[in-house]
Amino acid sequence: MLTIAGSTLASAQQQTPAERPHHVQLTADDIAAFTDARLAALKTALKLTPAQEKNWPAVEQALRDNGKARIARRDARRAAGPETDPIARLSSHADGLTARADALRRLAEAEKPLYQSLDDAQKRRFVVAMRFAEGRHHMAEQRMHREGAPDRG
Repeated sequence: MLTIAGSTLASAQQQTPAERPHHVQLTADDIAAFTDARLAALKTALKLTPAQEKNWPAVEQALRDNGKARIARRDARRAAGPETDPIARLSSHADGLTARADALRRLAEAEKPLYQSLDDAQKRRFVVAMRFAEGRHHMAEQRMHREGAPDRG
């Protein structure tokens, strides 16, 4: 048993970062499929009434827009390469924070009518389901930021 564990560890240490499963690059189709799945899960978890359904399209669109903006920021960071000037990096980071703050305001505005129409059970599910709907890739971006690759907008 120890031999198997040791050989697995040695094998994992020999892999380059690109070969490791957690470094898989998602295609646009992959991202679209996961976005659709997360939105469907959120809507299913909420069990919306017909009256509440009228507020859903704005929430869905805001979540999709935020996802597209996040992908655009990621692609722009990759295309720009590492920023070596600390002042430019700080300014770029501030621009990114402003853009994300604006996107979060639009999301809050879209979610407010829906959330206000939910009963207590739906509100509990909303909190949990929104974490899922936002996607795990967002946590990866936060980890990259902590490790020194700031989100520059």
